[in-house]
Amino acid sequence: MSNTDDRSPADNRSLAMLVSDLAQQVTTLLQTEGRLLRAELAEKASNAGTGAVEVLGGAICLVAALVVLLQALVIALASAGLGPGWSALLVGVVVAGLGVILLRTGKASMNASELAPERTQDQLKRDARVIKEQLR
Repeated sequence: MSNTDDRSPADNRSLAMLVSDLAQQVTTLLQTEGRLLRAELAEKASNAGTGAVEVLGGAICLVAALVVLLQALVIALASAGLGPGWSALLVGVVVAGLGVILLRTGKASMNASELAPERTQDQLKRDARVIKEQLR
C-alpha cells in the first residue's frame, strides 16, 4: 500500500482549494460581521432615540417647574425688601449662570465615542487574529 492511499480525501485537497475555502470563509465571516455591525448600530440608535424622547419630556416638565419656582423666588425676594426689579435681575443672573455651566458640562459628556459599536470592534479584532493564525 502506498502512502497516498492512507490519506483521507481531505488531505488530498490542493493548496488552491484550501486558499479558495479560506477566502470563502473570510467572506462569510465579513458578511456576518457586517450584519452584526448594522444590528449593533441600529440598537444604539434606538436606545439614543428613546433616551432623547425621555430627556425632552423631563426637560419640558422641569422648565415649567423652574418658571413657577423662579417666580416664587422673585416674589419672596421682593417681599423681603429687595424690590421687584432687583429680585428678578438677581434670580435671572443666577439661573443664567447655572444654565451656562450645565450646557458646558452636558456638551462635554455627549461624546461620539459613546455611539461606537464596541462589541463589533472587539469581534473584528478577534476575527483578524484568527485569520492571521489560519494563514500561518
